[in-house]
Amino acid sequence: MKLFFTPGTCSLVAHILLHETAQPFTQERVELASHRTAQNEDYYELNPKGYVPLLQLDDGQLLSEGPVIAQYLCERAGRTDLLPAVGTLERYRVLEWQAYISSELHKSFSPLFNPSLDAAAKAVFADVLLKKFSWVSAQLAERRYLCNERFTLADAYLFTVASWSQLVGLDLSALVPLQRYLAGIAELPAVRAARISEATQD
Repeated sequence: MKLFFTPGTCSLVAHILLHETAQPFTQERVELASHRTAQNEDYYELNPKGYVPLLQLDDGQLLSEGPVIAQYLCERAGRTDLLPAVGTLERYRVLEWQAYISSELHKSFSPLFNPSLDAAAKAVFADVLLKKFSWVSAQLAERRYLCNERFTLADAYLFTVASWSQLVGLDLSALVPLQRYLAGIAELPAVRAARISEATQD
C-alpha cells in the first residue's frame, strides 16, 4: 500500500494506524499548496477532492476519506482492539466517538484556518470549539483512552485533531484531563514513529 500524506493534517491518523498494525506501506508526501506529489505528479489526477489522506491499495485502487481509511486499515489487520467486531456495542462506542470528532471537532477548525476571517469572527468560533474540547476533557477525567482502557482508531483521530490547536492559537492548557491524555498518546510507539516519519519525509 502507499499512503499519500501531508504533515500537520489528518493523514497522521492513517500513518499512526499503519505503524500500529505493522502493515507494510510506502508513503509519498503531497504539497497541498501546489497539489503536487513528491514525484511531481498532479495530485488532483489521483484525488480530485484535493485533500489527504489517500491510500493506494495493493491492487492499485484508491481509497479516500480519513475515517474510512482508518476503518479499512484496522479491519484489514484484524485488529478488533482498535475497532471492535461488527455487532458489538463496543464497536458503536468507537464509531460514536469517531463521528463526534469528525463533525464537531475536525470541521470546527475550518474557520480558524480561514485567512479571510477577521480576529473577532475567529474568536467566536474558537470559543465554541473550546467548549467542545472542554466536554471531551470531562469525559477523559476517569479514562486513559476514549473507550476506557483500550486505544482505538478514535484516539488516533482525537490526538491528531487536538494537535491543530497549536497551529491556530487555541489554548487547551487548562483542560487537565485532556492534556494528560494527549501526553500519554504522544508516547505510544506507533504515534512517535508516525510523527517522526512525517517530520523527516521529504
